[in-house]
Amino acid sequence: MEKKELEITVKGMDCAGCVRSVKSALEDMEGVDSAEVLLSSEKAYLKSNSSLPDLQSLKKRVEDIGYRVVDIQHDKSGDTQQAEDLAKKSFRLFGLVFGAILTVIVAGEWLGLFQTVTDYIPFWAGTLFVVAMGYPVFIQVIKAAINKRVTPHALMALGALAALAAGEWVTAAIVVFFMRTGDFIEGYTTEKARDSIRSLTNLAPKQATVIRDGKEQEVAVDDVQVGDTILVRPGGSIPVDGTVIEGTATIDQSPITGESMPVEVSDGSQVYASTIAQGGRILVKAEAIGRDSTFGKIIQMVEEAESKKGRVQRIADRFSAYYLPVVAGIALLTYLFSGDVMATVAVMVVACSCAFALATPVALLASIGSNAKRGLLIKGGKYIESLAKADVLLLDKTGTLTFGEPSIGEVIPLNGCSREELLKLAASAEFYSEHPLGKAIVTAARNEHLSLEKPQDFESLTGNGVRAKVQQGIITVGNERMVESTEDYENRIQQLKNRGDTIITVQKDNELIGLLTARDTERKSAGEAIDHIKKFGFSHIELLTGDNTETARDLAGRLGINYRAELLPEDKIGIVREFQSQGKVVVMVGDGVNDAPALAQADVGIAMGTTGTDVAIETADIILLRDDWSLIPKLFESVQKTMTVIRWNFGFTTAYNIAGLSLAAFGILPPILAAAAQSLPDIGIMANSSRLLKK
Repeated sequence: MEKKELEITVKGMDCAGCVRSVKSALEDMEGVDSAEVLLSSEKAYLKSNSSLPDLQSLKKRVEDIGYRVVDIQHDKSGDTQQAEDLAKKSFRLFGLVFGAILTVIVAGEWLGLFQTVTDYIPFWAGTLFVVAMGYPVFIQVIKAAINKRVTPHALMALGALAALAAGEWVTAAIVVFFMRTGDFIEGYTTEKARDSIRSLTNLAPKQATVIRDGKEQEVAVDDVQVGDTILVRPGGSIPVDGTVIEGTATIDQSPITGESMPVEVSDGSQVYASTIAQGGRILVKAEAIGRDSTFGKIIQMVEEAESKKGRVQRIADRFSAYYLPVVAGIALLTYLFSGDVMATVAVMVVACSCAFALATPVALLASIGSNAKRGLLIKGGKYIESLAKADVLLLDKTGTLTFGEPSIGEVIPLNGCSREELLKLAASAEFYSEHPLGKAIVTAARNEHLSLEKPQDFESLTGNGVRAKVQQGIITVGNERMVESTEDYENRIQQLKNRGDTIITVQKDNELIGLLTARDTERKSAGEAIDHIKKFGFSHIELLTGDNTETARDLAGRLGINYRAELLPEDKIGIVREFQSQGKVVVMVGDGVNDAPALAQADVGIAMGTTGTDVAIETADIILLRDDWSLIPKLFESVQKTMTVIRWNFGFTTAYNIAGLSLAAFGILPPILAAAAQSLPDIGIMANSSRLLKK
């Protein structure tokens, strides 16, 4: 039976506790096999092997626990940026008002002024005020309790009710005020972390100019179909992935790759959705639209990154789940030993469970979003944690440390074959090859204006070369392992290898007819980047390549790293497993195509320069959207900074809560000040995590 999936948008979630409540409520529904709830994108992904509940049932279920489901097709209006600017101004104004009120409350508590207030306002009026101000929170707590769930606000709500029961309505009112204040701060903290992700989604174009029946039509991007011809004018945003079929333009690809320098495109060039045509008019044939485009996949990966949690985040989630019962136990012990109702209330309201829940995800959201802006896609928080603990770095050569675009050097005919015939036969056999060396041979032949044949029975010999049938016979093009060794042959090969060249053998009907040499161009930025990476504490950095030993030794020597050469794809997987069996955390950097198995096996696979490459997007854990080695040390710097921020968040929150609970339990911290104090850790976490939003 086909597995059914549904995506819904859930509003009102501020912390990991909210996520757990929504996830648990949805998974309890009949027909829902699993639910993945994401705080960052405010979405829930439901899966079922039978039949999913209808949307109205889902809405009711979510609303029953205090949240809401909105239309999945709802788009942000054009006034979004103004609304966000207004929100920021409102928060600054709120800060001033909050500070003033906090000062009044603290002074009032110390000077005993609140007793005067209660003398003039009857208790029943104060109670109504408390209920009215705290109504949204009280209802959420009650709904959750009916559904046998505990929300992060349960203890504070209980504390406010206990204060009312003790006749202290002013205390209850101040507790509710700070409870609502905490909601605002938590919501703003989460929104700040979401900003970096939201700024990406806002880059997606909403309209497209389509040419149909010879006429230009303005349509919504969702109405564009694969195969449509799209007109892109100067200054316009390209709405789809596709191929230029007419015109030339200068394209700003920074929304995709983070690269500030524009690129020139013309007939046959590939272009990507959400990039900007700075100059020139082009026609583009649509090939991928919306979620299927490169930009759509980027957004989807960034949104879903939250679901891939590291050990630190899972520990934080479990701690948050057990924290409330522990605090309730401390409050009970406080009452049993002291009999002091107000000290018990203070214990319940000072506990800040949301701060623990926010400590990790807010930092991870900020880090993932800010890295995505500069062309570094991190698929989940667990990869940030793994990178921070990495011991071993393994590097592919072709397409990674080199450009992967080798050029043919010498053409050496043997056994009576002419130079032109040797190059022609080799290029004809490689006619359909996608390998960089094969393309280099075809390019060399075309540069000499040789007439090539399209081969029959083309066969790729993984890790060795190709074999194909042309009119003259069966042509095999590959590495030296494809040829039976002789003393004369070995001497000739060794002379060429000593220069660091890659050797290509050409056989006709199993007879060696010549040799070709090729050399790849090293990425100049790689050496400097690797020198920088060595400072991050790797115990071992090694080059893994299918190329010959001499070429590998030459490159590895210049980079100051170890090497292993003449490897097949399965050999690379074995090396990754070898290090993992020793308890090492392995990072593999490759070009995302022929290194896919090793990238998947490594603890963290990093694919370079993979714009539009589906296999890399599916396989790698971290994706660099442009061939820029300087991004890799920046990635490690970002990871180290992120983990430092998380440790500080946990340390600060833990120390703050221990101090608060201790002071409250011993009656030193009254409920009013305890309520004020419980909001401050959220502000600290927001301020600390916001450092990661800087580019």
